[in-house]
Amino acid sequence: MRTRRFAALAALLAAGAWATDRAAPPVPEFTAAQIVERNVAARGGLEAWRKVESMAWTGHLESLHAPVPVMPFLLLQQRPNKDRFEINALGQRTVRIFDGAHGWKVLPDQQGRAEVKPYSADEVNFARGAQGIDGPLLGYQAKGSTVALEGLDEIEGRRAYRLAVRLASGETDRLWIDAQNFLEIRRDRPAAGQRRAVSTFYRDYRPVEGLQVPFAIETGGGAQAKPDRMVIERVLLNPPVDDQAFARPRMHGRGAMALGDPPRRAARSAAELPSSAAAAATSPVAPMASPAPGSAAQAK
Repeated sequence: MRTRRFAALAALLAAGAWATDRAAPPVPEFTAAQIVERNVAARGGLEAWRKVESMAWTGHLESLHAPVPVMPFLLLQQRPNKDRFEINALGQRTVRIFDGAHGWKVLPDQQGRAEVKPYSADEVNFARGAQGIDGPLLGYQAKGSTVALEGLDEIEGRRAYRLAVRLASGETDRLWIDAQNFLEIRRDRPAAGQRRAVSTFYRDYRPVEGLQVPFAIETGGGAQAKPDRMVIERVLLNPPVDDQAFARPRMHGRGAMALGDPPRRAARSAAELPSSAAAAATSPVAPMASPAPGSAAQAK
């Protein structure tokens, strides 16, 4: 009797193992080029992204490293690699502007007046490497970048292809592409002026006019630290944006720097984006964006 029971149990275990193998087939093997091709298709396609000349993102930042834990933000992006990132905290705006070649930080001084500082060389290089609206994979060959497949990892319970992306500047980033839906899960970049890498996680993808956009972007963190979290609430494609939005802020009387008005048309368009459009986005940078467009640390 015991022998029969043991045989029956062994048969059940074998059947269970066979069923498990069938439920979790091995991940197909692809080349780096094939993975990139599937990623571009999953994001909405090269042609569709090429039609996006500008983007406006609104939402809020959640950070334990900031004066207040939740801060509204506005992110504007324009081709080929311009961005303007504004944060509102305690009634004061901080702004970071990059025109594709030069950058400026606008910070309130102790008297509440705006002070303008240029980007450091490291910050300029970091901004250039953000890859604008497209991100690092879309049209990477035309940008002079190369992509190599390094392996298959598990990221937060999901299998993901690890790609090494060497930019034309010489910077090497690593991207993890979900092995099932082929969307970006994570991007690691060298921090500006530091040897350590900055990890950015892309979550909560939603469709925006046929394009897949992450509505939650987390930067930093680690075993002991909570990451800065960028929660996107509205996304607008091709809003009218004045080039002045990406120009160096002007000086106004007595050496004080004025922040100037935010780009009204784009800000108003994003703020007034109807909830039906946001639902259609059920919607940088980034973009897929610029990895971690604007963590709290970057806003300082």
